[in-house]
Amino acid sequence: MVDLSTSYMGLQLKNPIIVGSSGLTNSVEKVVEIEKAGAGAVVLKSLFEEQIMHHTQKTVLQSEAGGYMYPEAEDYISNYTQENDVTEYLNLIRGCKAKVRIPVIASINCVSSSEWMSFGQKIEEAGADALELNIFILPSDPRRGSEENEKVYLDIAMKMVKELSIPVAIKLSYYFSGLAKTMLKLSWTGIKGIVLFNRFFSPDIDIDKFEVTATNVFSTPDELATSLRWVAMLSDRLHCDIAASTGVHSGEAVIKQLLAGANSVQIASTIYKNGNKVIGEMISILEKWMEKHKFTSTADFTGKMSFKATENPAAYERVQFMKHFAGIE
Repeated sequence: MVDLSTSYMGLQLKNPIIVGSSGLTNSVEKVVEIEKAGAGAVVLKSLFEEQIMHHTQKTVLQSEAGGYMYPEAEDYISNYTQENDVTEYLNLIRGCKAKVRIPVIASINCVSSSEWMSFGQKIEEAGADALELNIFILPSDPRRGSEENEKVYLDIAMKMVKELSIPVAIKLSYYFSGLAKTMLKLSWTGIKGIVLFNRFFSPDIDIDKFEVTATNVFSTPDELATSLRWVAMLSDRLHCDIAASTGVHSGEAVIKQLLAGANSVQIASTIYKNGNKVIGEMISILEKWMEKHKFTSTADFTGKMSFKATENPAAYERVQFMKHFAGIE
């Protein structure tokens, strides 16, 4: 029997497959089914910073005559809406912890280091095993430089690590002018994990309705290469664990990410497309591959194909690029 267990952020997982934050993880019932399917851990659907900081718009409080209700009513409705969002999420954590044995990781989708961060303590008190902060800052404001954007990530990481005793992970995108340096700085803050990568909303335009619509909602296997590259280049240089996300649709993809140095992988799109059964299929492929190559545990091969022996990973990849295209006429 091969040992599929792994450690991620100090959490012991029975296997490296984590179901990522999504609509798949927004109820106790769904999380129970995910555990039955064999997942090693689960990240609950994200609570948005805006939900935590929610203040009901005054237009909601307008009477039919167009006047505003008295201030006490506005305060009551605002607090009620915020508290119910918060309470519902905390109940989801408690419910999952009562029903499953796999690690339950809470998630907050955020864009700033503001007052919402005190909510992290409530998440810890509710019993979450860890907290994943999905920082969603698209560097689209021409008035903000790269250092300003990066500072937000560092501020969030440092403040939340100071607030909590449970492990904290940062999920980020690859929209950085100095991605390697930013990830290294983040790993110095005391966080226990970095998740590579999140996916931004991909816009399209309906040319008849003149509306902005969504496209490429789910990831594809072709997207694996992006996270695989950065996992391989940085897994031995960071002071925290790595979870590989985006493009993992098969057992073979799981193996590649582990070989590159990931401690775990996160999946979601492939479950949407194929159902929970894909988790068992991935586990089976991983087991058979390990038996074929006589690996008894995931520790035997994790990071085996990383760039740890290379002083300059970019130069190494450049050589591979040249070798590949030199053979193409």
